Amino acid sequence: MKFYRIFLLIFLSLPFLSGLHAQSAYDFLRLDLNPRAAALAGSFVTNTDDPNVVFYNPAGINSLKETPVSISYVNYFLDINMGGLAVSKEFENAGRFALGVNYINYGTFTRADEFKNKLGEFSAGDVAFMLGYANALDQNFYYGVNVKFIYSSIAEVASSAAGVDLGLQYLFPDQQIVFGLSALNLGTQIKPYYDSHRESLPVDLRFGISKKMAHIPLTIALSFNKLNENQELGDKLKVFSLGAEFNLSRVLRLRLGYDNEKRREMKLDTSTGLAGFNIGVGALISGYNFDYSYSSYGFIDAIHRIGITFSY
Repeated sequence: MKFYRIFLLIFLSLPFLSGLHAQSAYDFLRLDLNPRAAALAGSFVTNTDDPNVVFYNPAGINSLKETPVSISYVNYFLDINMGGLAVSKEFENAGRFALGVNYINYGTFTRADEFKNKLGEFSAGDVAFMLGYANALDQNFYYGVNVKFIYSSIAEVASSAAGVDLGLQYLFPDQQIVFGLSALNLGTQIKPYYDSHRESLPVDLRFGISKKMAHIPLTIALSFNKLNENQELGDKLKVFSLGAEFNLSRVLRLRLGYDNEKRREMKLDTSTGLAGFNIGVGALISGYNFDYSYSSYGFIDAIHRIGITFSY
């Protein structure tokens, strides 16, 4: 069956993708910007009804309806501001396209010399633009591709890169199960920060499965991330995220998520607090979906995200 052959081929390519793991630039591409995705701890590789899936698996946009638009905002640590935009539209006989933008503004800093004399100010920021496309390989089997351009600047120093995301999704409609696989941020720097030092992109191979329960309004999603990194199998399986979305009513949703990697990274001595745990809500009001999420980083701090999604 075509579904199994293609998934097997990609898993056999894991040794090659493992070689792509290195010290990377543009790590902002790994951050969860959308509150719905963040509340589910980033377990979004199998999503089929949100345009923000383009950031996790471009194949997911093929199942979208109408022309959805989503805008997200994050007040990150140290007053760093982040935001994202996702739009998707289907063109008859051509497939479905998507546009995605995410940015991070690190703020303004004071420039000074070695004698602490102030010499003015400078700013820093990153932005990525992507164009996605998805279509059907077979019945219930979809593929997607993103092409992206990334630009980063710190004062007068700038860098740029080009990359692609590849994705597959296979749906079992009767069982309401979705499998997803994506390889994110494959590419290269066009212009490095310094001519003598070229850096890689943060390649991320993800595999996920989700299940919509038959008798309760609950969807559970599990995602294994960074499968390309050089680790033993047992270590690979520790880099996972788990999310659950409850439909409390026709207009209200509750979301919970757990990020095992984040919890391990935030461990201080023997305590981690609530690091790695996420919670969020979504409300449908007059055709607009308003979303909020709270992500704990333990004793360090927490991150709040807000967003709005609508269709036309």
